[in-house]
Amino acid sequence: PATLKSEASQVRRRKNHNAGAPERPAARSRHEQRSFMKQVFGFECSDLSSWQRFVSLMNRPTDPAGLGVFRFLFGLLMVLDIPQERGLSYLDHKYLDGLDVCRFPLFNNLQPLPLDWMYLVYIIMLLGALGITLGCFYRLSCLLFVVPYWYVFFLDKTTWNNHSYLYGLIGFQLTLMNANRYWSIDGLFSSRKRNAHVPLWNYTVLRTQIFIVYFIAGIKKLDADWVEGYSMGTLSRHWLFDPFKLFLTEEMTNLVVVHWCGLFLDLTAGYLLFFDVTRPIAMFFVSYFHCMNSQLFSIGMFSYTMLATSPLFCYPDWPRRLVSKLPRCLHCFLPHTQSPQKSPECVYPGQRGKGNAQYGLRQKLGAIFTVLYILEQLFLPYSHFITQGYNNWTNGLYGYSWDMMVHSRSHQHVKVTYKDGGTGEIGYLNPGVFTQTRRWKDHADMLKQYATCLHGLLGAYNISEPEIYFDVWVSINDRFQQRLYDPTVDIVKADWSPFHKTPWVKPLLVDLSPWRLKFQEIESSLDNQTDVVFIADFPGLYLENYLHEDLGNTSIHVLQGEVSVEIVKDSKNFTLKEGDRMQLPGGEYHKVFTVSSGPSCYMYLYVNITAVTLEKNLTRLQELKERVENGSESAPLPPELQPLLSGTLDGINVTDPLVLTYLRRQKRIEEAERRRNATVVQRFEKFFNKKYYLLRRSFLMTVISLRNLIVGRPSLDQLADEVAFASIKYEDSRQQEDKTREPSTREPEHTDL
Repeated sequence: PATLKSEASQVRRRKNHNAGAPERPAARSRHEQRSFMKQVFGFECSDLSSWQRFVSLMNRPTDPAGLGVFRFLFGLLMVLDIPQERGLSYLDHKYLDGLDVCRFPLFNNLQPLPLDWMYLVYIIMLLGALGITLGCFYRLSCLLFVVPYWYVFFLDKTTWNNHSYLYGLIGFQLTLMNANRYWSIDGLFSSRKRNAHVPLWNYTVLRTQIFIVYFIAGIKKLDADWVEGYSMGTLSRHWLFDPFKLFLTEEMTNLVVVHWCGLFLDLTAGYLLFFDVTRPIAMFFVSYFHCMNSQLFSIGMFSYTMLATSPLFCYPDWPRRLVSKLPRCLHCFLPHTQSPQKSPECVYPGQRGKGNAQYGLRQKLGAIFTVLYILEQLFLPYSHFITQGYNNWTNGLYGYSWDMMVHSRSHQHVKVTYKDGGTGEIGYLNPGVFTQTRRWKDHADMLKQYATCLHGLLGAYNISEPEIYFDVWVSINDRFQQRLYDPTVDIVKADWSPFHKTPWVKPLLVDLSPWRLKFQEIESSLDNQTDVVFIADFPGLYLENYLHEDLGNTSIHVLQGEVSVEIVKDSKNFTLKEGDRMQLPGGEYHKVFTVSSGPSCYMYLYVNITAVTLEKNLTRLQELKERVENGSESAPLPPELQPLLSGTLDGINVTDPLVLTYLRRQKRIEEAERRRNATVVQRFEKFFNKKYYLLRRSFLMTVISLRNLIVGRPSLDQLADEVAFASIKYEDSRQQEDKTREPSTREPEHTDL
């Protein structure tokens, strides 16, 4: 309504001027009704009574200031985003020529260009974003940004997310808008574009887009998992929520603050930003929300982009009013404060009596685009009944549904099996081999692409016509770990279509969701040394598992259904029913068959004996060091324990692996303490240094690639030296010294089932 009410002050002034004129009661009532409608919504009901009036409304002259400032902020944020989340700084790692890697484009025939040409694509995108920022060759700059952006976006589905999709949408919208009518270089050279009105639909489309982002994200959060607090179960442990824990438990902070308040904010933010009375409150909470998100998640420029969209809901002349209150000596460096000039692309109130001749094709297309675009954006988040092949346990490819943070996954077990089509030989692949991502595990379309890619690559390893099988175990929102795909189906030959349901995707066992309350009871009853994994499986299938020798104290407990446990080495089978348990031998394979008519549910309880013993030994070393330091230990330390006194690895040859593990752990503790106690200046210095080296690498690698395109590639030795120079990273001097002196020995790690 802020934009629609841009003429409201003039209407009120005319009303006050004629306040003394007598009016008939009925006429006054209608006038008050119209004024209330315009005051609240910014337009009259009559503006929607016909197509002509609607076109006039959508092309109403509107101050370009708010739109121009948003254009500047969005372009600037995209300039910063391209080297970071878009990947310019590590482009050579992703698209290195000759790299045997499986890729996941939206269309299988869409392939990346050679590396040097990919750098050129990114440079074009970066120049487009810079042109948007400055408002220079605006329409061309939008195209230079949008076309490469969507090409890169479609090139890799594994990087899709909601905010990357939103950036592409906003870039597309700006291409059709007149966002260069204020604070732009184009305006300096064209009097027609300088400080000129823009049609109202420019604001309408952007505002509605942001409203949809908030509101549909809120509707998606009405999912039972979010309302019950399972979607982001561990987020409340972050230090940002410590103030809430002063009067709430961590569990209530998770439920009330993280989930319920997040739901309420998304559902109401769009409405609260829309109305004048509630806008200040909405601006405060929305800004607080996005500032928190910038610290909680690695989401690039998304938080700052959403902050930049909030002023779009204010009166469009807010930049003029802000600049006018600043010292006059600064006005020459800041945008215009004068009123905007008329634009032939707008429909002015005085023209309404001249018939339809006032409406050109441009005005009608603007109104049509507004209606069609808004309808399309309202439809897409619920279009999954069309693209059923992309549906798994959640609907569609993650990105265009605004279901942000609703689903969290954990993967317990992934097995990739191949079978030679000629010899019948069976082998296993490291999960993720020939890929640069792990996201393929959760999407059937990507799994099909991965299997097809493996089928082609394995031929170079003397494996002919291989069959590929996947056994992927996933837990979504703290449910049982269960299979996502049928492990008996050869995915290479399996059918997949974007428009049909995928038959080899196993259903989510939603009927077992109430067990999550029982999980919490079981986990709270365990000591700190015991871990648990909850498993659910389908009838007729089995889980093959290997227990490491460290997990010598492992037992299986049946919670529901009936299973048969086979100890592979001894060829023995044991039948377990609900409530039964069995100790499992370490260092051996076993299989758990589901023999009941319905799904079986069971859990593994295990203790990592090696990890427990290691922790006890490290505790004894710490106690010994403390006794030596306070003088209560009279016996001299043996030579192999002398490094304990120095507390550092510098210049010391440590031969005892236990002492080495202790010193490395102490080093990590000290480093964490040093980061925690760092001053604000030190944190900013570290942050800006990291960003500097990231931008430095982006610039130098781009220069190298452009040089290669223009004059050709140099020798491999020279190219390697140039890349090494460009790849220098920022690290603290202490970290660099420790890296050069530390032995490469690794301490024992915790072993999962």
